[in-house]
Amino acid sequence: MYQPYPGGSQAPEPSRPVAAPTSVARAVQAMYVGAAASLIGVVIVFLDRHAIRTAIMNHNHKLTASQVNSSYHVALGIAAVFSLIGVGLWIWMAVMCKAGQSWARIVSTVFFGIETIDLAVGSAVPGGGGGASRFYGILVWLIGLVAIIFLWQRSSTEFFKSAPQS
Repeated sequence: MYQPYPGGSQAPEPSRPVAAPTSVARAVQAMYVGAAASLIGVVIVFLDRHAIRTAIMNHNHKLTASQVNSSYHVALGIAAVFSLIGVGLWIWMAVMCKAGQSWARIVSTVFFGIETIDLAVGSAVPGGGGGASRFYGILVWLIGLVAIIFLWQRSSTEFFKSAPQS
């Protein structure tokens, strides 16, 4: 038996995608810049590798040369993997924010908070990174700040409220 659509004889028209306002478009652009900066971060890690080896040797004088090498390679690998994960997160958040997913704006803000804590703790710890690594950390944080400012503007809020959520 045929049942008519409740409240009327026709089904509602499919919702049309809402165009992202300039503030969201700029936030997405900043996120793509953040992804590029994270890729550059992988290069910085490998350029700063001697500082990593020195920090390992200074942290524990009892390590043998083999143990220092093993720790050094593990530290390089972990740094590279986390940098590549960062690239993926930047791109994922950019795509989801551009699509109007309000949860992505919140998750992006949480990631920014984590980066803020990481930067503050890394700066406070003696030997917590210097030179290129510290500059890189501040640069990535500033890119994140720009993205967050754009994501929480009034026009962005209206976009996220009006966009269909999945």
